[in-house]
Amino acid sequence: MAEAATPNNADADQITEARGNARKTWLTRLAFAVLIVGLLWAAYYFLIGRNHVSTDNAYVNAEVAQVTPLISAQAIEVNVSDTQAVKRGDILVKLDPTNARIAVAQAEADLADARRRFRQTSATSGSLAAQVKARGADIVQARAQLATAQADFDKARVDLQRREALAPAGAVSGDELTTARKSYAAAKAALDLARAGVETAQATQGAAEGQLEANDALIRGSTEDTDPAVLAAKAKLENAKLDLDRSIIRAPIDGVVTKRAVQIGQRVAQGSPIMSIVPLSQVYVDANFKERQLRQVKVGMPATVVADIYGGDVVYHGKVVGFSGGTGSSLSLIPAQNATGNWIKVVQRLPVRIALDPKELAEHPLRVGLSTEVEIDLAGE
Repeated sequence: MAEAATPNNADADQITEARGNARKTWLTRLAFAVLIVGLLWAAYYFLIGRNHVSTDNAYVNAEVAQVTPLISAQAIEVNVSDTQAVKRGDILVKLDPTNARIAVAQAEADLADARRRFRQTSATSGSLAAQVKARGADIVQARAQLATAQADFDKARVDLQRREALAPAGAVSGDELTTARKSYAAAKAALDLARAGVETAQATQGAAEGQLEANDALIRGSTEDTDPAVLAAKAKLENAKLDLDRSIIRAPIDGVVTKRAVQIGQRVAQGSPIMSIVPLSQVYVDANFKERQLRQVKVGMPATVVADIYGGDVVYHGKVVGFSGGTGSSLSLIPAQNATGNWIKVVQRLPVRIALDPKELAEHPLRVGLSTEVEIDLAGE
């Protein structure tokens, strides 16, 4: 019985040995494959990988233009809807221009009134100059009257003195002396009146000169077009015309309309957004890289971008144009507060802006918010 079992044991040993050899061969091949993969990975890392950083935490963004009315009025016409492409200058919304037109008419009337008042002031200066000249003639006349009154007064005084000298000798009657005294008093009163007339004429001329000076001060150095009141009226008119022009709201940039929030008949408020326009030809990518990935990243380095919407068949080429001023967590609405002592260090991400090739964007447009994968070539400049 023992001799009969010997061949079976030999077969079992052979099978076990064959299985061991096969296992060793498989392990050898696996080790060889792992070695090959490791060598390939090492070669890739040293030749390519270490010169590139990548992230899939990246999204399409753009400088979205918000359309806001600059006047408050009722919308009487809305020419666009969401997803509609527009060109810069296209009419988006028309507002009721009635109030703006009334303001223009009022401003035009104010300008005409300002011009009329300037011309009136200029004419008044001419009239006041004539009055000053007339007051000068009055002074000459008053001085002539003063000279006549002075002569009459001197004559009356001499006559009175002669008669008073002859009166003691009885050569002059009492009536004649009384008449001489009256004539003297009348001449003196006429002289005082003539002097007052000269002073009055001089004062009147001074007042006329003051009025002329004050009137000239209003127009001195100005013309009808440079008068301050006229300029203010012109500015008011320009502002009214500007408000009238603003009753037509136009597209500020080329792009696609989004978030339209205005309907016909709605009264829009000044400064309140009524829609947004996304400039599809000027979108960029904000890639959120880990802080350790940015040790060698510099502005100007080339980058490639793959958008999920197109897949790997479409590759965008761009470059790094800037870094955010802070990490996403620090610029969030409620920043993390780690001053309590109980905190776990989390690797932060810093947004890096990637500008894209406009030609490639025109061939394959992107929309704001789309997910992308970004790779930066650290060896390129």
